[in-house]
Amino acid sequence: MVEVKVLIKGYTSADSLKSSDIETTCPTITLIKDGSNIIVVDPGVLESQDLLLNKLAEEGLKINDVNYVFLTHSHPDHHMNAGMFPKAKKLEFYGLWDGNRCLEWDQNFTDDIEIIKTPGHSSDSLTFLVKTDLGNVAICGDVFWKENYPEDDPYANEKDKLAESRKKVLEIADYIIPGHGDIYKVNK
Repeated sequence: MVEVKVLIKGYTSADSLKSSDIETTCPTITLIKDGSNIIVVDPGVLESQDLLLNKLAEEGLKINDVNYVFLTHSHPDHHMNAGMFPKAKKLEFYGLWDGNRCLEWDQNFTDDIEIIKTPGHSSDSLTFLVKTDLGNVAICGDVFWKENYPEDDPYANEKDKLAESRKKVLEIADYIIPGHGDIYKVNK
């Protein structure tokens, strides 16, 4: 069975900023182990890359063990550290990058990982649906920032599409790994 684990629980101050405040943010960084596929989702920004290296080491992994980096969307706070994984293919909305070659990706990435387009926060948002022994886990970036997410996403470029994407994810997922918080169970 596929294993999904939050390596680093993300955070953001974006939903509580006052006009004079400076935003602090870190995405939730997730590990997926699916057979020989070792995947890091949204390696983002960190105070130190050592934080991620240490979390991988706790899992018995090194940088070169990671063969895929998945990006939920193209905002820098989610993708800045993608280059930490020089041997990994990078999967994002526009393609599966193998070095300088951009290949097509399949919606059914594996038997247990499905990729769906979930626009709204950004036009290039993806959600990774992973079948686990817990049920369907949706790794969705900023479709949901965190549990009890802000209804009004100030960064959303298409609020009506975001509402549709949120509805779609809630219908499918048993658990959500949001863009800036810990995994949580969907109340159905």
